[in-house]
Amino acid sequence: MTHILALETSTTTCSVALLTEQGSSVTVVMRQLEGTAGHAANLLPMVSALLAECGVERAALSAVAFGQGPGAFTGIRVACGVAQGIGLALQIPLIPIGALPAVASQAAGRLPQHLILTALDARMDEAYFAVYVDDAEHGLVVLQPPVLLPAAQLPAFIALRLPLWQSRAPAAVGVCCIGEGWGLLDATSSLPLGCVVDDLQARPTAHSVATLARRDWHAGQTVLPEQAAPLYLRDRVAFTVAERALGEGGNPRALAPGQAAMVPMTIADLPEALEIERAVQSFPWTLKNFEDALASGYEAWVLRQGSELLGFCIAMQAPDVAHVLVIAVARAHQRQGYAHQLLAQITRSAQALSAEGLLLEVRPSNHAALAFYAREGFNQIGVRRAYYPAGRGEREDAYVLKKTFDHT
Repeated sequence: MTHILALETSTTTCSVALLTEQGSSVTVVMRQLEGTAGHAANLLPMVSALLAECGVERAALSAVAFGQGPGAFTGIRVACGVAQGIGLALQIPLIPIGALPAVASQAAGRLPQHLILTALDARMDEAYFAVYVDDAEHGLVVLQPPVLLPAAQLPAFIALRLPLWQSRAPAAVGVCCIGEGWGLLDATSSLPLGCVVDDLQARPTAHSVATLARRDWHAGQTVLPEQAAPLYLRDRVAFTVAERALGEGGNPRALAPGQAAMVPMTIADLPEALEIERAVQSFPWTLKNFEDALASGYEAWVLRQGSELLGFCIAMQAPDVAHVLVIAVARAHQRQGYAHQLLAQITRSAQALSAEGLLLEVRPSNHAALAFYAREGFNQIGVRRAYYPAGRGEREDAYVLKKTFDHT
């Protein structure tokens, strides 16, 4: 028998659920409490009451799932911290579940084979947004990874990118929107004709966290308690004193998304990616390198502006770090912040998998890259001798750089 305890505290709703699976029978019992404060004080008593109600001892738990975020800074730390405590005490694994897929899964049950446009309120007139499609074999498939953007720009963001998402999911029979983020403005009026409006009050719940966690449990996608971490999309909520003194205000706004869409790389992107790679690298990856990376399931993303590919990145997830293999931006679009966006996506993906940081190699002669990575928080930790080809049969060393994530 499998018992998965689920915790969700990323919004003003604090909820706990217990999923029990025995053979083909699956039941989920959930309890929740509404309020803007008190999650930390109420969560463990709610867990104890729920387990007592269901007649399940803590020692019988198989895993603890928790709402990873994005969401309220304090809220997602509460669920993560309590899950870690239970996991360490009982020596059982954790299952992190994102807030946006937790909401999207609710629409997937009601509207199968639809593109699920998911929006959550990020405060400060901003929204967390992502797009999924429910696949019978693989579950929720990401078409648009989670982004943070001004709510007023949401309709334009969708209008520009919808054809791309539809091309990634040709079997989808329709489009639907779900999530409390749609209440920030009348964004639904700008959606495509025929778009189905689902629950515009939906928030992540412990029930949906538990349901998604069950699939991850059977797939072996768990983490050790000490490796669990919240998922943040907003890195900062306030300027420093020095920045305010320069007239930069009190709260930084998310960068306008412009026309750039971050989407997973597919085989269809490779001709353009290869063209960029050959134009910017002295010793570029081959087509076979790209094909092998995708076949191996590496993290691979592209930035698109309409039909034009601006740049791409590929990273390999190791047990404790994500190894950045390649980042490239088309020459015409360099120095516009796209490399930072690509690296930020790798960072989010790595943190979602509880990695401790990023690792990469760079040529000592590539001064521009060294300056970029220094600005991004990387430090040199070693040298790989004669690592790169350098022409005329010679070799060039590689500096090994690492960026460690701050989980405090």
